[in-house]
Amino acid sequence: MNYATIKKYDIANGLGVRVSLFVSGCTHRCRNCFNAVAWDFAYGQPFTKEVEEEIIISLNSPVVQGLSLLGGEPLEPQNQYGILDLLRRIKRELPDKDIWCYTGYTLETDLWTGKAHIEITDEILSMIDVLVDGKFVEELKNITLKFRGSSNQRVIDLKKTLINKKVILLNLN
Repeated sequence: MNYATIKKYDIANGLGVRVSLFVSGCTHRCRNCFNAVAWDFAYGQPFTKEVEEEIIISLNSPVVQGLSLLGGEPLEPQNQYGILDLLRRIKRELPDKDIWCYTGYTLETDLWTGKAHIEITDEILSMIDVLVDGKFVEELKNITLKFRGSSNQRVIDLKKTLINKKVILLNLN
């Protein structure tokens, strides 16, 4: 897996101050995507153990609430292998840090089953606290929405959703 960039003090992609990892590679190709340069799986730099360590060190800051995964597309099947060890390590070493993941896939049709579901997807989903799902749709763009670009996208409390076996949206008010 490659990554496009890491933002160490991001306040735009989840609640609180966050470390944001923008992975490379996306097959969705949403029209007017804010990060189209990261569609290419070869874009950016290789995600190495040294980069993982840099993220862990940044997450150790007491002002940082957690990690946000963006792209590109972090839940492309080939990218899931790249983020699995990072998420395992965060949950093991920094269990108080939360994890947000932005995906163009839809939870019920693509991630629970479907084209983005592979043998490790359920484990990855079990470590994510908040999932922002759905492709960006230009015609539904709304700059007043919190943590999403278009009104079809949902901010899902994934922990409650997995327990209840039905989608529970995060209360952002």
